[in-house]
Amino acid sequence: MLRLAPLGAFSGLGVFAFADAAYFLAGVCGLGATFAGKRLLDREGNARRELHKRSRENAYELKRVAREDKIAAPQMTRLAELQNGLLESWELLPDDYHPMLEDDIHTIVEEVESAAKLARRRAALRSHLDRVDRKEIARRIESLERDIHDLEEGSALRTTFESALSGRRGELDGYEDMLNGISLVNAQLEGAESLLGSLRGDLLTLDASMNPYALDSGLMRLKERVALFKKSFDDVSYAVESIPDPEQVTLR
Repeated sequence: MLRLAPLGAFSGLGVFAFADAAYFLAGVCGLGATFAGKRLLDREGNARRELHKRSRENAYELKRVAREDKIAAPQMTRLAELQNGLLESWELLPDDYHPMLEDDIHTIVEEVESAAKLARRRAALRSHLDRVDRKEIARRIESLERDIHDLEEGSALRTTFESALSGRRGELDGYEDMLNGISLVNAQLEGAESLLGSLRGDLLTLDASMNPYALDSGLMRLKERVALFKKSFDDVSYAVESIPDPEQVTLR
């Protein structure tokens, strides 16, 4: 709709200007409508602009994570550089190759966005865990267990203590889930780095001089690896969603 607006505006103004015999203004509006129409019809150009816009947004998000999580900063810088390098490798391919891999390149940029989200979640988990004294929680669990042992079975007081004990154990389990989530994200982002680097190499080695069979094999291998890349991120993102939110796991 945003791209249709300039075309409609120029066309409408041009008609009114022509009707009022304002021919110079009508001519200017006609040129504007022509330019807007060309841009609208330039599907490849629009798709490329959108691709680079999203890649810039990804780079910004990765830099933001790097500022907030100093431990992750080198990795975030590498991911941003790998994304830019991958786009550069795609741009260097012959024009005939671009449509064949356009959807795959868009998928990769989408998954880099997912990587930035995972990295932000990891930073939040790591920051929360740094502020938690898990040994103290374990000591409170042991204390509650001792207190419950001396209370009468079925009494109201014992029920209260058992409820508190259950909450403490759930709290500790939540922290264990967070640690597992951090490990899961670490492995996924390491894998993303490796795959982005190898995909860039694959793009650079595609050559118009290849025989058709070798070219088809190279393209198919790229597409398969991108599909696996996406599936892997989808699986990890789903798994991380089940991890307790750091804001909801607090000392009682």
